[in-house]
Amino acid sequence: MGELLRAPFAAAAVRPTARTAEDPAPQPPHHHNQRQRRGWATEQERLWALIWAECPGIGWRRLQRLKHLFGSLAVAWQATDGQLSHALSGTTALQAAELERLAAYRHRLGPEPIGDPLTPADRQRLRRQRCLLLGDASLPESLEWLERPPLQLFWQGQGQLWPHLREGQAVAVVGTRRPSRHGEATARAVGAALAEAGWPVVSGLAEGIDAAAHRGCLEAQGRPVGVLGTPLERVYPRHHTALQAEVGRRGLLVSELAPGTPVRAGHFAQRNRLQVALAQAVVLVECPQRSGALQSAQLAWDAGLPLWVVPGDASKLSCGGSNRWLAQGASVLLDPAQLIDSIGAGPLASGQGGASGGACPEQGAGLVQREAALLAALGAGACLDHLCERLRQRPAQLSERLLRLELAGLVRGEPGLWWRPSNPGL
Repeated sequence: MGELLRAPFAAAAVRPTARTAEDPAPQPPHHHNQRQRRGWATEQERLWALIWAECPGIGWRRLQRLKHLFGSLAVAWQATDGQLSHALSGTTALQAAELERLAAYRHRLGPEPIGDPLTPADRQRLRRQRCLLLGDASLPESLEWLERPPLQLFWQGQGQLWPHLREGQAVAVVGTRRPSRHGEATARAVGAALAEAGWPVVSGLAEGIDAAAHRGCLEAQGRPVGVLGTPLERVYPRHHTALQAEVGRRGLLVSELAPGTPVRAGHFAQRNRLQVALAQAVVLVECPQRSGALQSAQLAWDAGLPLWVVPGDASKLSCGGSNRWLAQGASVLLDPAQLIDSIGAGPLASGQGGASGGACPEQGAGLVQREAALLAALGAGACLDHLCERLRQRPAQLSERLLRLELAGLVRGEPGLWWRPSNPGL
């Protein structure tokens, strides 16, 4: 599913955080919760957010400035090129080439890209497969606390993991692309231990520590979450093709880059903030003095998340950056079992949802009972228009209910705004 019709259905719980494994857990600053409303007033409002999110050159700061100056994104679309250039002045100014691309994009979509009222043709044209927008309540709220939140988040894989990620029920494992044998083996062991304890393992699918943590997780039949610095259809490094496909099949692949986006070096550093935002603790296995993993460690520290560091050989350059964090107060991780003893069982552990990563039986049964009318109307499969007609509900309301069912693994979305039960026996 994941298309524009998705209405948010559940605000993410504010999750407790702690600076180290032993410290008390401060709550996130209240003003972050006010940054973006959880939910959309209308379907059109969400569609306008997506149209602007796909504008070339428009990021978080520029989008907020347009909303502030014009009152709404719909009004901003009606502005002239000159008015937009004037509005995005100062620190948010667009370069000449960016203005040209923005003008071409608006010209291609026309003055009224969204009909009022929306038609089935509008919805089909604007549909986006498995895409969450900033403001969707189904998006982890921690992403909205970021200084620069992602305007879109594309995903592939096991959608039933999103409820756990919305509550920060995952652990990130990060480190250098060129680890020692000891560091690589440790990352693999940490990934396996977390998986066996029922924790989704978040990492960046990069060479070295990231890949080792994901492989350990997969070997233990766990659920890895790969945060990419490329669009979902791209693989980097190339020899990770099989690994990335397996992560996408058994866990989740996540990227803020739209399909077809050219890959730039800065994208790999930008994903660090997403890895940290999706986790409730970060494990730094090994990294030198200059490493992107140090940025992840700093972000975790600043956010008050527990930061665990595996001590390394002081004579090895690959351990210089990670060892330095031990002197700054990070928690020492000598054995993966020590980490599990501290954080306890994860959301996928036996009795807490099952190692398969699906919804727990009681929750699934309750959802089936609550949505019996919708599942009956769905039958062997139905399109959104037919469901609206049968149940006499608006598309936004039905899309919310369908999203709940899809993320619980009970239905699956197909092209053409069509849904089928995942289990024909439902």
